[in-house]
Amino acid sequence: MDAPPRWLDPEQKAAWDSFIRMQETLVGRLSRHIQADSGLSASDYIVLVNLTERGDGRMRFLDLAKLAEWEKSRMSHQVTRMAKRGLVAREECPDDGRGAFIVATPAGYRAIEEAAPQHVDHVRRLFVDALTPSQLKTFGHLSQRILDHMEKQPG
Repeated sequence: MDAPPRWLDPEQKAAWDSFIRMQETLVGRLSRHIQADSGLSASDYIVLVNLTERGDGRMRFLDLAKLAEWEKSRMSHQVTRMAKRGLVAREECPDDGRGAFIVATPAGYRAIEEAAPQHVDHVRRLFVDALTPSQLKTFGHLSQRILDHMEKQPG
């Protein structure tokens, strides 16, 4: 016999509902701003940030997908769209015939360099400025604690 569901109590549900609404609203607004300011989609931005934060602007395809928490098919479609626009290129991996590197192109670097300052301004206005430095530090610690907890959970 299956165990009954462990429903959330009112305080847990309120915390969860507020978190989900905040996260969806924040991501939605930031996505709209990125698109309006730069013409990049939020997905374009995520890929370019992950690539350009590395010294050589390249990552193995599967590592990039894992870092973005995306399925391989989603990353493949995203990379294909971005390659058509000249933002990234796909390079074969010399030591692994099945693997590939995704590389930020000069156009990709220019796009992220133009988009990032405006994006940071929006992050600051919508997120950072809503909290005191102490609250922001606590929020960061709590977020990391949840991330660490999830790493220990199956699938």
